Amino acid sequence: MKTELPDHVRTLGEIVTEEIRRKLVDGELVPGQRLSEAALAESLKISRNTLREAFRVLTQEGLLKHEPNRGVFVSVPDMGSIIDIYRVRRFIECQALAQAYPRHPGTRRMREAVETAQRAREVEDWVSVGTANMAFHSAIVELADSPRLSTFYAHISAELRLAFGVLKDPEFLHAPYIDMNASIVHHLEEGRTDEATVALETYLVQSERTVLAAYGRRGG
Repeated sequence: MKTELPDHVRTLGEIVTEEIRRKLVDGELVPGQRLSEAALAESLKISRNTLREAFRVLTQEGLLKHEPNRGVFVSVPDMGSIIDIYRVRRFIECQALAQAYPRHPGTRRMREAVETAQRAREVEDWVSVGTANMAFHSAIVELADSPRLSTFYAHISAELRLAFGVLKDPEFLHAPYIDMNASIVHHLEEGRTDEATVALETYLVQSERTVLAAYGRRGG
């Protein structure tokens, strides 16, 4: 279920903000990257004023950082942020899955995300595996049928992708979870929501430990 408003009832600033957020989730913009106002405005075919509006919103969300006399940069999450992100993920995703209806459209999108990740794994396109993984977890949140929750989770997803980007090892971060995702959606499709929820909880705990350990090794 799409959560975005149709373009004709959204402001241009909102559309641009969503597009930049998508670039963050998809890994097109990386932590610490300086954003060229001129280049980005030209590529999006918008005015600099509209772009600055989007920058302001994303800075408030913690996804961008403005440094006086230097410009706007993609934020670099710290370990405290990662711990908080995973706390929120467990609360939202596990509840959404525990109360899910197996024939919900979100279940189909979970399956599609798994199949996309499996195809990307075959060609060792680990960045695309990561993007498919983000889509998988967004689809879990869709099971809750809450547009507000899905919108909030989109912000969390962008910040999480930045954390992954800091570690610069998408195969290490995402490869182990393709089969775990497949198992979770299989349990859900079979109506075994309890088993799916337990598997997801285990998944998120393991993922958090992996990311924090990697951050610790780099002195994050």
